[in-house]
Amino acid sequence: MAGGQDRALIDRFLEMLSAEAGAAANTLAAYRSDLTLASAALDGALVTATADRLQALAAGWQSLARSTVARKSAALRRFYAFLADEGHRQDDPGPVLPRPGTARALPKVLGIADVDRLFAAIADRCAIERPLPNDLRLAALVELLYGSGLRATELVGLPRNAVQADRPYLILKGKGGRERLVPVSDRARAAVAAWRAHVAADRAWLFPSGRTHLSRIRLYQLVKALAAEAGIPPDRVSPHVLRHAFATHLLAGGADLRALQAMLGHADIATTEIYTHVDASRLVELVNTRHPLADPHRGHTPPR
Repeated sequence: MAGGQDRALIDRFLEMLSAEAGAAANTLAAYRSDLTLASAALDGALVTATADRLQALAAGWQSLARSTVARKSAALRRFYAFLADEGHRQDDPGPVLPRPGTARALPKVLGIADVDRLFAAIADRCAIERPLPNDLRLAALVELLYGSGLRATELVGLPRNAVQADRPYLILKGKGGRERLVPVSDRARAAVAAWRAHVAADRAWLFPSGRTHLSRIRLYQLVKALAAEAGIPPDRVSPHVLRHAFATHLLAGGADLRALQAMLGHADIATTEIYTHVDASRLVELVNTRHPLADPHRGHTPPR
């Protein structure tokens, strides 16, 4: 039987998965079953389980089908990533779980034209003499999502004065307490300044809501509504998809993979490498223009 803390956090995790990732009902039911069974196997201590206990748990899955093991591992890995994001754990033991599949799914891709349509919809809202505060807030949110590649949790939890007009970067503490430097464009700083004028000076958060800050679920809803307004199917757009777009478009523009890893806050370069699915035509162009053999003045001595 799952412990009280396990049950409460499993519920919160599934709520997030439904709202942010748009997970299907069948997926949510399977994840709930997997997490509840894991909690029971760990005597109600799923939330606090050590890496050793998780490895012992996974050892009992050897007789199961590969697809079942993959699903159970995915459920637990996403759960522990959620716990780390939300501050319920200082570590993420998920990587010790098995990965029976060899192929990693590519993230959803949003083209530059689609991003332009999102910003055009925002620009239309803000083009009036006195834009609505909520439209200014949306502009600041989307500028930071796409322009800086922030995680949803990092974005909604920004302090009121985190973004400064004279400082083109943020210093964030992400997963595992790791600090990283994140660029902030001139456009994003201008959008934040316009929005912050509507945030009382005594508020702790840049995007306040009630006694705390804007929730990730509400952010997800705002982005979906903007996508629909811009004529883009809402199921193609989410805060995480905009983070993916930031990474994909930077890499396609020639960004260094290691620099991108640092900006995204990935502990493992392998995580960043999923963004190397750049346009094949760009790869051909790079070979034709950057490879040493592409230099027409490069001499070639024929064999004797």
